[in-house]
Amino acid sequence: MKILHLDENHPLLISQLADLGHTNHEDYTSSKAEIEAKIHTYDGFIIRSRFRIDAVFLAKATNLKFIGRVGAGLENIDCDFASTQGIKLISAPEGNRNAVGEHTLGMILSLFNKFNKADSEVREGKWLREANRGFELDGQTVGLIGYGNMGKAFAKKLRGFDVDVIFYDLKENIADENAIQVSLSELQEKSTVLSLHTPQTPLTINMIDQKFIKAFKHPFWLINTARGKSVVTTDLVEALQTGKILGAGLDVLEYEKSSFENLFHDDQMPVAFQYLIQAKNVLLSPHVAGWTKESKEKLAQTIVDKFKGHFH
Repeated sequence: MKILHLDENHPLLISQLADLGHTNHEDYTSSKAEIEAKIHTYDGFIIRSRFRIDAVFLAKATNLKFIGRVGAGLENIDCDFASTQGIKLISAPEGNRNAVGEHTLGMILSLFNKFNKADSEVREGKWLREANRGFELDGQTVGLIGYGNMGKAFAKKLRGFDVDVIFYDLKENIADENAIQVSLSELQEKSTVLSLHTPQTPLTINMIDQKFIKAFKHPFWLINTARGKSVVTTDLVEALQTGKILGAGLDVLEYEKSSFENLFHDDQMPVAFQYLIQAKNVLLSPHVAGWTKESKEKLAQTIVDKFKGHFH
């Protein structure tokens, strides 16, 4: 097969595909229109999140047999159209689920112990001990929305803590030894920490809004390492201001471009984001929960292994 690589990934991806006898071409700089003009000459392509793969693009890929997405989510690909064309979609949530689980836990512990606030104060010569008294995770009820690869990986990380781990998922009967499945209303009644592990779908866009937040019985901490568009930022800020949300760890933001490679669609900084960047009980990272040295290799290896399973 002739395979086009549209994003740089771990070198094992190209070397192992070459060892299997496939031809690899790399193009990390051409415009989408330039790629569209030549995509008909390829049997497959591998992408991270450089641009959206829509029906127009896929219609021009007349010889396409597969798309490899080096990551978990497929919302940037018109999956329905791809399946009508008989194109195999290969993604790799197994490759970065451990990284996401660790990052999520790190965000919670950092928020509870005010690491970012304390660190910046000490650097300014302030030694404020009482003001930096933290909270313990033990005794909390951690509620997850979504119990796929990422949710399961995070629940496993919580086994060393004396916490109740519950989750809500659209699929039924998927509980395991690490978490108990509950209804959404029970999750909202019991949780003191909420962590999102959902893909981006019409159901999850703007899911965490004012009404959703108000349905929680207790004030709670919010962690989002999933997709930025699941949280209505203005409603999150309002809840932070009233104390209904005690703090937030956000690896993803509503304002991200769909390519995930830049923050704003334009250079206008939204008012809600201005609040987040000065809030001491908010922790931000640039969509890197799944990005570790190890996951870069695991993601690439997962794509190769799945490719072999389908085509060899």
